[in-house]
Amino acid sequence: MNCREGLDHCHGTVIRHGDDTAECTDAGCTDVDVVRHTLVVDCGTVDGGCVCAGQPAFAVA
Repeated sequence: MNCREGLDHCHGTVIRHGDDTAECTDAGCTDVDVVRHTLVVDCGTVDGGCVCAGQPAFAVA
């Protein structure tokens, strides 16, 4: 839908970390703003965990 309508978006998934940083699974992503992404997950839900797993988690809406 976003592609057809020409809306600014990314096909990757944003991974939000407890230290208030974020990264995207799409290597070409230039803006990790959550409004550009359909999928946003807490790093603690990533298979294999995350090095910052001891940090406070974000609630994902």
